[in-house]
Amino acid sequence: MTQIKTIAIKEFKDYFISPIAYIVIALFLIVTGWFFFSTFFVFGRADLRDFFSLLPITFSFFIPAITMRLFAEERNVGSYETLLTMPVSFTDIAMGKFFAAVAFAAAMLLPTLAYPLLIATLGDVDPGPVIGGYLGALLLCAAYCSMGLFASALTRNQIIAFIIGCAFCFTLTVIDRMLFFMPAKIVAVIQYLGASSHFTNISKGIIDSRDIVYFVSVVFVFIFSTYIVMQEKN
Repeated sequence: MTQIKTIAIKEFKDYFISPIAYIVIALFLIVTGWFFFSTFFVFGRADLRDFFSLLPITFSFFIPAITMRLFAEERNVGSYETLLTMPVSFTDIAMGKFFAAVAFAAAMLLPTLAYPLLIATLGDVDPGPVIGGYLGALLLCAAYCSMGLFASALTRNQIIAFIIGCAFCFTLTVIDRMLFFMPAKIVAVIQYLGASSHFTNISKGIIDSRDIVYFVSVVFVFIFSTYIVMQEKN
């Protein structure tokens, strides 16, 4: 655990060395702020429904931008080989980078807590959906970060890693919205594979163990896949 913590802290600090981190955070806040304030001022609704409902599609593009550098940049500049000479395992590296990405995504979400606080000053806020929404957002971040990590492990080109990561995340976001294209026999399976429905359940304040297991399973599958890729490329 010490090695994982050390790698995670290093990677988290490295995010803020590059201006890309600040650009990603600024763009994310602009996009999500537009979702929130357009509902607030245009439609006259003081709620977070549109904000949370559009998070999966928003994360499909912003999370790969966070994770694309994790392996691709290190392989490109040669620091990955130096990392492998240290007394750390592939598991330590993968988990450390994963936790750093999730921590950065959480930091990106942190300023949006101003939205429910603003609503609270204007009226009553149901804490259940707000707490559920942010819990679901963190679980969604974790799932998408694991996919972005895997995408970055596949290539040394950050742009390619970004595109692959977007493809993975976007597919998981929209797959359960395309059920009318699927054979009836596999509709239930495809519906379960979609991230949006699980996130929506949690964001309503409904904490179901099946949704938690889904996100944990996605994280496990893609971190394990990253481990396999690291072994193959070593």
